[in-house]
Amino acid sequence: MKSPSVPLVSVVIPALNEAGGIESAIESVRLQDEPHEIIVVDGGSADATRTLAGRHARILESPRGRARQMNHGAAAARGDILLFLHADSRLPSGALRRIREVIATGAECGAFRLAFDRPNPLLLFYSSCTRLPLPRLCFGDRGLFTRRDVFEKLGGYPDIPLFEDLELVRMLHKRGRFEFLADQVTTSARRFVRSGYLRQQIRNTYLWLHYVAGTNPDKLVHLYPYDHLYEYPYDHPYE
Repeated sequence: MKSPSVPLVSVVIPALNEAGGIESAIESVRLQDEPHEIIVVDGGSADATRTLAGRHARILESPRGRARQMNHGAAAARGDILLFLHADSRLPSGALRRIREVIATGAECGAFRLAFDRPNPLLLFYSSCTRLPLPRLCFGDRGLFTRRDVFEKLGGYPDIPLFEDLELVRMLHKRGRFEFLADQVTTSARRFVRSGYLRQQIRNTYLWLHYVAGTNPDKLVHLYPYDHLYEYPYDHPYE
């Protein structure tokens, strides 16, 4: 009797000037169970991101914008399952195996819990909140995954400059079974280090409350700048 084939997972990583950490993100995928493919979608990096990522991943180029980059990568992906991973994050061991398991049980999509690469009390509290099965706390750095056909039916990520992740999660959660996995994706605390832990969390909360209240993301994006991050090195490169 022929055994069922193992579904291919396409891991899409949007990047912009991420030379400091892109290799670690990719390595966390390469250590996963096969089969998988790694697609890095570059938004116009001025550093060595494309060169470093090209050693072990397929490189695509797209206009800048996380939603646009992830949609572009998804359109070029070959897998039946899509996983979106931020360039400053890394997957836990066995992540792709767990995704395949929950998809096989009927889940259409899901996300992991979150951990940071620095043991700060505020960040530990924030990480603990990701134990709660709340779609409005399911940001993109938690490793959002979905069946490809579901993603396409929903039209992919909305082309907005902020909270595109929460908008997609809202649609996914409304549509079908959304699985909250206990495993943790580890992400960089660089934004908190750069801006100050408390200051950054206050800013995040302020923006999130506006999103929940229905404020247009175009009116909020100036409060969440990206440019200052790209020259900031990773203090704790992933092993």
